[in-house]
Amino acid sequence: MTSVIADERIAGAGRVRRLLIRPELGSVVGAIAVFAFFSAQSPVFRSADGVANWLDPASTLGIMAVAIALLMIGGEFDLSAGVLTGTTGLVMVTLATEYGWNVWAAMLAGLALALAIGFANGVLVVRTKLPSFIVTLGTFLMLQGLNLGVTKALTGTVQVSGLRRAEGYEGARALLAGSVSAGGVDFRVAIFWWIGLTALATWILMRTKAGNWIFAVGGGEQAARAVGVPAARTKIALFMVTATAAWLVGSIMALRFTSVQASAGIGQEFIYIIAAVIGGCLLTGGYGSAIGASIGAVIFGMADKGIVFAGWDADWFKFFLGAMLLLATLANRLVRRYAEEVRR
Repeated sequence: MTSVIADERIAGAGRVRRLLIRPELGSVVGAIAVFAFFSAQSPVFRSADGVANWLDPASTLGIMAVAIALLMIGGEFDLSAGVLTGTTGLVMVTLATEYGWNVWAAMLAGLALALAIGFANGVLVVRTKLPSFIVTLGTFLMLQGLNLGVTKALTGTVQVSGLRRAEGYEGARALLAGSVSAGGVDFRVAIFWWIGLTALATWILMRTKAGNWIFAVGGGEQAARAVGVPAARTKIALFMVTATAAWLVGSIMALRFTSVQASAGIGQEFIYIIAAVIGGCLLTGGYGSAIGASIGAVIFGMADKGIVFAGWDADWFKFFLGAMLLLATLANRLVRRYAEEVRR
């Protein structure tokens, strides 16, 4: 009986090799290192209460980081995402408190505005061919001015509050900003929204035609168009997804605190991008993962609370975040280079 010798040219990549070319590899290693480091500093950090504590900021950041990751894989940026969380929150709270709207209706109005802004960003980028950095920076500045000007005109202050008294508040809060008890520990509902959205985004990227389109337009828009990918529709949809995530986060924060500052969300857009880059997304597009972006958010959450648990000065947080960004960028570059060598 003759034996069949496999052709090495068509041999499948081994499990270890497939693992080594995953974009989230660097963030996984980083997350393990950060967890081990802060666990050694404080036993509270690794307790169930500690985990619930640092998963809380990771959840809202993770929701945005996943959406931003999809957009970055598609080759674009959105610098208006942070301030848009504040805009949608302000719309919801203002309509519910100043005009007596039901909270659910006010939330839908905020969603409609977010989708319109996301659509406008996408259309401007696609039609004008201007860099999305410039287009969304303009949107950021306009929204920042509107948030402040309109809020002061309507309330005389830079804050809108009193959401707790609005009709429908309790139900909306339970769905988006409540807590779930597990083993005697309270976990924010936002954590489960974040996990679910990460799973959905991963499925879209890895198992659907839309996911292939996202990678294609980010890797090379002209080439994608040449093979029939609807590049314009894909990019516009990605901007609308990012805007929807901003609405969700803005609603969660408004329901949690029952008030919104006119300056809410400003500066957070860079944190979202950092989390996505730490998670394996390339600034040049065409590469990354939703899971990686979520792990980047976990690293942020662990660092944010770990520094407090360890008794350090909170001023060190920005230094830590910057160091993680540089290390992650270098790691992503090495992983990407290795992946390209493997595919040759």
